[in-house]
Amino acid sequence: MPSPKYKRILVKLSGEALIGDQSFGISPDMINYIAGEIRSVYDLGVQIAMVVGGGNIFRGVAASSYGMDRSSADHIGMLATVINSIALQDALEKRGVQTRVQTAIEMCAVAEPYILRRAVRHLEKGRAVIFAAGTGNPYFTTDTAAALRAQETGAEVLLKATKVDGIYDADPMVDPDANKVDDVTYLEVLKQQLKVMDSTAVSLAMDNKLPVIVFNLKEKGNLRRVVCGENVGTRIREA
Repeated sequence: MPSPKYKRILVKLSGEALIGDQSFGISPDMINYIAGEIRSVYDLGVQIAMVVGGGNIFRGVAASSYGMDRSSADHIGMLATVINSIALQDALEKRGVQTRVQTAIEMCAVAEPYILRRAVRHLEKGRAVIFAAGTGNPYFTTDTAAALRAQETGAEVLLKATKVDGIYDADPMVDPDANKVDDVTYLEVLKQQLKVMDSTAVSLAMDNKLPVIVFNLKEKGNLRRVVCGENVGTRIREA
């Protein structure tokens, strides 16, 4: 069995990752696939935390663009992340992974409130932890929540799971001549406005020297390869 490079990781999953081939919502096949990928890393003895977006259900930024108050829209988006987190918890526990959901907005009937010491204790006991409801504040994305929770819980790396195999110097969906880069500095991401993560999340990672690896989740086994130190995706690092 390969040896993991990291002891504790945080995986950022976009809400769109749960859509699969659907136009919205949660695809049962996709969420079960993601649970299988998480289980493959869990079996290595790695402590796993996760942050899930809500874009498959509701996007606060999009709603605010057609007149909804941004604060209200973002709070709806936070609730969407809770829906996704509970669905992912169910899929993981069906695969034998003990999982806890902690929310930044208290809703004790469905999940624990976010308490750092409790979250770390869950990780130490071998439970996967899903952080829902972002940071609990409007105007902050789940990318920023992922960078924040990774730093708070002492994760050694932030793994950004996407539908592309890394960072490109242009949008590969638009420009066929776009070139993938294997590693890039935080400042280059900010200066070139590479849209892999929002600038607040990148700045937070940079200030705390938190490594970020962007990789394609849809390629089976990629998450495990990244955790075992293989050269997969793009690494965002110090200069």
